[in-house]
Amino acid sequence: MAADAICTKISATANLHWADILTITLYFVVVFVVGLLATFRASRNQDASGYFLAGKSMTFFPIGASIFASNIGAPVFVGLSGTAAASGIGGMIFEWHAIPFILMLAWIFVPVFTASGVYTMPEYLKKRYGGTRLRVYLSVLSIVLYIITKISVEMYAGAVFVQMLLGWSMYASGILVLVFSAAFTMTGGLTAVIFTDTLQTIVLTVGALVLLFTGLSEIGGYDYLQSKYMQAVPNTTLYGNTTCGVPRPDSFSVLRDPLTSDYPWPGTLIFNIPSDIWFWCSDQIMVQRSLSAKNLSHAKGGSVVASYLKILPFFLFVIPGMIARILYPDEIACADPDICSCICDNPAGCSNIAYPLLVLRILSPGLRGLMLAALFAAVMSTLTSVFNSASSIFTMDLWRRCRKHAKDWELLLVGRLVVLVLVGLSIVWIPIMQAAQGAQLWQYWQGMMSAVGPPWAMVFIMGFFWKRTSEQGAFYGMLAGQALGFVRLIMSFVLPAPPCGTPDDRPYFLKIHFLYVAAMETAVAGIIMVIVSLRTKTRPKSKLHRVTWWTRNDDEMPELTDDEDDNANEDYNPVQIRKERSAWVRRLMVCCGMPDDRPVRRSPEEIKAMQEKMFSIKESPKWRSFLDINGVILIAITAFIIGFYH
Repeated sequence: MAADAICTKISATANLHWADILTITLYFVVVFVVGLLATFRASRNQDASGYFLAGKSMTFFPIGASIFASNIGAPVFVGLSGTAAASGIGGMIFEWHAIPFILMLAWIFVPVFTASGVYTMPEYLKKRYGGTRLRVYLSVLSIVLYIITKISVEMYAGAVFVQMLLGWSMYASGILVLVFSAAFTMTGGLTAVIFTDTLQTIVLTVGALVLLFTGLSEIGGYDYLQSKYMQAVPNTTLYGNTTCGVPRPDSFSVLRDPLTSDYPWPGTLIFNIPSDIWFWCSDQIMVQRSLSAKNLSHAKGGSVVASYLKILPFFLFVIPGMIARILYPDEIACADPDICSCICDNPAGCSNIAYPLLVLRILSPGLRGLMLAALFAAVMSTLTSVFNSASSIFTMDLWRRCRKHAKDWELLLVGRLVVLVLVGLSIVWIPIMQAAQGAQLWQYWQGMMSAVGPPWAMVFIMGFFWKRTSEQGAFYGMLAGQALGFVRLIMSFVLPAPPCGTPDDRPYFLKIHFLYVAAMETAVAGIIMVIVSLRTKTRPKSKLHRVTWWTRNDDEMPELTDDEDDNANEDYNPVQIRKERSAWVRRLMVCCGMPDDRPVRRSPEEIKAMQEKMFSIKESPKWRSFLDINGVILIAITAFIIGFYH
């Protein structure tokens, strides 16, 4: 098929039926109503804990749905299905491998974070290690990484989908989704984010299941998937006497060769552990959802729900991506750079368009609109989570350093303004992201996380389990490990991998798989942390109460010196009196997600009850046993699935 004909064919499908537009409109109306109701609920006597932690009132199902939806964004729609189209089911190992660490979040990390009474991860590091540089460094780094690894990836993936469906420019589609997502985050805070995430999880799952069953019917059923996928070769390969574009022999295996494969099993099973701990157990986005739970049992229940949902991406995204290659091998598996450039503006390959192209070609009007709504659900779920978490970090960890006695209204206002700034920076980053990504968005995403996460995870692991770890050790160990990762990352941007069939003359360091480089980062960070900690002064026992795994049940709170007192408990002022305003002004402020202006008085008993709720890690023995059993079941299911598809 000629390149011009392929481009014409794709362009001709980018028209929406009136039924699609109606479905999308109804979806946005429903999400708007849910977000508005959540906003009014969140605005009742809302203070900083209400905005950033949903008032510690969330139950297990919304938490689990929000964890799942925050992770299953457009990069999974586009990236995971794209890597499935390009190389089979291997990328699914990252999804299944995550299940034990989602459980670890609630069973190991949340008890310590809750007991220490923190809002954010940099705030925890301040209490655990003391000083200010760790907290400031991680605060700034978190926000920068949110822009270049989360928001940018999300926006690029969403733009790929929207461009093909609507024919809009990348800027127009990106700005629309950014603004809509930011609006919910700025008004209702975490409460609105979690409730809309729950709705969007349902829409996302239903829409993806519809596409799955429609796609399977197109190829004759699941029994024909493997045989037809292995024969899905583009014409340029068949008649060009080349191996480019031929499916990998290990396409239906998740545990692949340790030296020659794209996903070596030592890297995915072992060396990826620090990255998973960083992403699932110490990243603000995931932790913040669990910290919003009304008690530890609900936090564990949320992780259980999210873990069960984490099994689904194999059916929701991987199989559809492979179906797309079976049906459209000349486009999805294109191996000629000129043809690939014509199809998707990327000479390295077009596997990233597998999912949106499948939606365009096989779904009927109305269902196509449902899938577009599901895309918006995925994009908005992740973006609202990122916006809320980034505003939390900036407000609680950076702004309060300059404004130690800032009132709740000021913190809430700053949090909303930060979201606007992130929107602007994300729009600026879109063309940079477009130029930087390669043929497989999933590989780019995983590579970025592996370059950053392992040393960060080591700071938390060492702080949790080795009380001797000092602030100097944690800081310099993390810097050394991340320096190695950033050097590898920058080199990969400057010297990208050559196209298929072209000799690879890059330095040997770039030929080492990024998961093995992640292991080097972990080793470098850990060794330096141990050496420096042994040669520097350790933190006194009085300052380690409730901030390590071994001291989480202490009765005393950690002692803070004058230079470390960040007024963390100012939100529990016994009397909060705000100036009484007119009724119409109060209604306007509530619509904007700001707290009600009427006076709020809190007695000492109420203050004590709020503190106990904030810091308690007590559980009912019955529910603890029930959740432990579910955790064991999930670990067994994960081991079985990985073993079955080894």
